[in-house]
Amino acid sequence: MRSWRVATRALAVIRNAQGVRAPPSAAAPQLAPFVPQIQRREVPSVNYSTATFAHVNTPDNNPDLKWDFTPANMEKVKELLSHYPKNYKQSAVIPMLDLAQQQNGGWLSVQAMNRIAEIVDYAPIRVYEVATFYSMFNRQPVGKYHLLVCGTTPCMLRGSRDIEDALLKHLHVARNEVTKDGLFSVGEMECMGCCVNAPMIVVADYSNGVEGYSYNYYEDLTPERVVELVEELKQGKKPKWGTQHPKRINCGPAGGTTTLLSEPQAPPCRDLDAC
Repeated sequence: MRSWRVATRALAVIRNAQGVRAPPSAAAPQLAPFVPQIQRREVPSVNYSTATFAHVNTPDNNPDLKWDFTPANMEKVKELLSHYPKNYKQSAVIPMLDLAQQQNGGWLSVQAMNRIAEIVDYAPIRVYEVATFYSMFNRQPVGKYHLLVCGTTPCMLRGSRDIEDALLKHLHVARNEVTKDGLFSVGEMECMGCCVNAPMIVVADYSNGVEGYSYNYYEDLTPERVVELVEELKQGKKPKWGTQHPKRINCGPAGGTTTLLSEPQAPPCRDLDAC
């Protein structure tokens, strides 16, 4: 507990010393041993976190603009609201945000969130809280193909950083930056639940609007294969989703099973046929 308090105090010293030429250790010599570790944590890391965006009004993203669902999508909104009691229509916020994002080309503007708040009789801040909590919602424009690399430990151990580096180098962008042609952007997402087929990415396809929207997993990737996927998408092709390992079927072992090759025996104490 004592070391935690010392580290906390050191962090406060470092923050208060921002803009001052003297190093924090000069202001508090007894805290010098803790400064290097805390400074490493104070530097934002593009390698281990997704981008978080504070809202800044722009010509195409500000509360003075009007936004609404298309007539076809408004029918979908009505259908979504019908799933919930009238006094719980706020429960439809997440699917409505997803629908708005698809209509808006892959991102949520503040005016779109305000419109959703109006429909469900919610304070706008409550909608903002939902949209900024879930990494599936993008608060800034993305490419028509938004490529999300899994950054959790199993994928990282299997080379997800090499996958991301190959994408960024091939597309000549930084993380969360859109290519000049507007086709691609690369982000990071935490565990997508496909650890056995690591490393993997997901491709959110906004190239054909709501009706053509897809969200597909591509697993067992190599740097070479992920570049091939990008080129196929660029040509308008629909690459086969799922495992990219030529010898794997779904999430089974590559080359076929090596154990449990026969039909499992039923437990002698239970008649499974009677179940």
